Amino acid sequence: MTVLVTGGAGYIGSHTVLALAEAGEDVVVIDDLSTGFSAYLPEGVPLFIGDAGDENLLEGVIAQHNIESIIHFAGSVVVPDSMRDPLGYYRNNFVTARNLLSVAVKRGIGRFIFSSTAAVYGNPDQVPVPEHAPTRPLSPYGSSKLMTEIMLHDVAAAYGMQYVTLRYFNVAGADPQARIGLATVGATHLLKIAVEAATGQRAKIDVFGTDYPTPDGSCIRDFIHVTDLSQAHRSALAYLRNGGASTTLNCGYGRGYSVLETIDAVRRVSGRSFAVQYAARRPGDIMTMVADTSRIRGLLDWKPQYDDIETIAAHALAWEDKLFRERHGELRQAVSA
Repeated sequence: MTVLVTGGAGYIGSHTVLALAEAGEDVVVIDDLSTGFSAYLPEGVPLFIGDAGDENLLEGVIAQHNIESIIHFAGSVVVPDSMRDPLGYYRNNFVTARNLLSVAVKRGIGRFIFSSTAAVYGNPDQVPVPEHAPTRPLSPYGSSKLMTEIMLHDVAAAYGMQYVTLRYFNVAGADPQARIGLATVGATHLLKIAVEAATGQRAKIDVFGTDYPTPDGSCIRDFIHVTDLSQAHRSALAYLRNGGASTTLNCGYGRGYSVLETIDAVRRVSGRSFAVQYAARRPGDIMTMVADTSRIRGLLDWKPQYDDIETIAAHALAWEDKLFRERHGELRQAVSA
């Protein structure tokens, strides 16, 4: 039984592939490497470089490797970018998923795990936000993910597919052993930016909006360690294999930290100071987003191991220090050559 992971060389995808491989699963990856890195895949995991919406590529990979389940990560994820390029986001997120589902149905694949987002909720009416809350996305990114959720529900109902949709809250951190982490240049994740500032790679960090009606005026987020999230995918796969009904699950810890609290956590862990610049609110940003996690804890065999903002920050920092040293060493070698 082989699992196809689209976008498996990306940030969350690579951590999930690592978790699956370490658990003895046979895994195959499709990734166009636009934001992923082939070097971050475990040795022996086949990688097909290409578009996860390319039906000919999908047909060949699924037939060659006898795929029985799909975990779909591939897509675009930056809210401000989606405001500037909505058509690109609908293509990369919705159209790609449509093509992938079309081939999955044709090949009789009965299990599908979808990488969605808490951005589908928009500004929620209640916090923590449950899965049955109204969905009112504020960005094309959130809308494209919600459209895919709806399509997946309809496809599953029509063709007998079982699925789990995982709505991620704010994913952060890195592999606790610093083997892999977030390496995308120009990444927009708050903790990534903060540890880049702590390691001297950024002159400052921008905080967008300090006038929200929150305790310190900045947005509040529910951070989930990427390794805990990867284990949630493993648990979701086991749930489906055991005959679990299709469902949608929030992936978070059920507690929130403000942007400023998160920056302070990085300062404490690193022992380093860095400049913070305050800027206006950004279109599409959500004020407060904290997960109601009762459903995922009740349905899946999943127990978070890293539910602590300083632990998340420490792992992110260790990875960033390693990445910085590696890149700095490569630069020195190139100059000396």
